[in-house]
Amino acid sequence: MTGDEELGPDDVRDRPDRWNVVESSTAFQGRVFGVRRDRVEMPRGDGTEAVGRDVIEHIGSVGVLALDDRDRVLLLRQYRHPVSRLLWEAPAGLRDVDGEPLHKLAERELLEESGYRAERWDTLLDVFPSPGMTDERVRIFLARGLTEVPADQIDFERVHEEADMPVVWVPLDEAVRKVFAGELHNMIACMGVLAVHAARASGFGDLRPVDAPED
Repeated sequence: MTGDEELGPDDVRDRPDRWNVVESSTAFQGRVFGVRRDRVEMPRGDGTEAVGRDVIEHIGSVGVLALDDRDRVLLLRQYRHPVSRLLWEAPAGLRDVDGEPLHKLAERELLEESGYRAERWDTLLDVFPSPGMTDERVRIFLARGLTEVPADQIDFERVHEEADMPVVWVPLDEAVRKVFAGELHNMIACMGVLAVHAARASGFGDLRPVDAPED
């Protein structure tokens, strides 16, 4: 907010912007993410000041909240080494295939991680998980009309953290309770569960189509 500018609820909408970067270098480059060091010109009084910012460059990901005809959500357990925990999560995966439509990636991840296919897909949320440190963006889909696929029809081998991922169906209202009780911590699962709960209250009428553009 600058000067006498007054903002109201109608102005609350994220929009692209880009402050001037006077210097940039790569500190680390890995397969999934890299670390970039920028010096960014930021407002200070009547002028600007160049300040350092480290940015984790991430290829992005998708998540899937699968809701069955009994109003249960699918969660699976996976070990996450950075936080030293077994977390209950929603199916998710990296955007690691160039040109692959996001909803097709979501379909693949749901099948590979849980063994289910969905007949109905909608866009649920678009989020930046940690915009103060990374440019990662996540699209979360809602999947309905679920059918279990026989294991011998799934051409995928789970390895490493994915080798042992039990799947549990949790009533949506109970999943909401678990979020507020601090029993669930995974970002996609927590935000997805609350969003599905809110969407159900409005009859799912506010959801965007599966191929909605990312703003």
